[in-house]
Amino acid sequence: MSDSDPGPAGPKPRSTAWQTALTMLQEAEPPFIPQGAHVMTVVVEFPPGDPGTPPHRHSGPAFGYVLEGEMLLEVEGEPERVVPAGEAFWEPGGDVIHYQDGNNRDDIPLRFIVTMLCEPGRPMLTLVDEEELARRKDRRAPRPS
Repeated sequence: MSDSDPGPAGPKPRSTAWQTALTMLQEAEPPFIPQGAHVMTVVVEFPPGDPGTPPHRHSGPAFGYVLEGEMLLEVEGEPERVVPAGEAFWEPGGDVIHYQDGNNRDDIPLRFIVTMLCEPGRPMLTLVDEEELARRKDRRAPRPS
């Protein structure tokens, strides 16, 4: 029997699994998408207790999902928060500083995936120096005690 021959039972019924297969993780309205943006998806892996990338910014919005572990996330103007495995996050990019993306746990690794909309001709990640952090300290949410 071939794929085109339905056989004695008739044509194979179509799957309906697609109707319930989608789980909404997040919806966001980014403030901008850079003109001519290209998209990059990366997997980031930090060992237990690693503080992650130093303060930085992205040239466009970034959307992520924690695969394993717990991320300590802090974006300028928002309080730091823990994003556990199975949860999504996003940041607006542009002029906004991304302070933390480190591993919140010292006993397990952190793995997350990020899709970034990058401005052409600019790096997808630029570190922020101490002088700029000092100038913008009023934009950072209060720190936990």
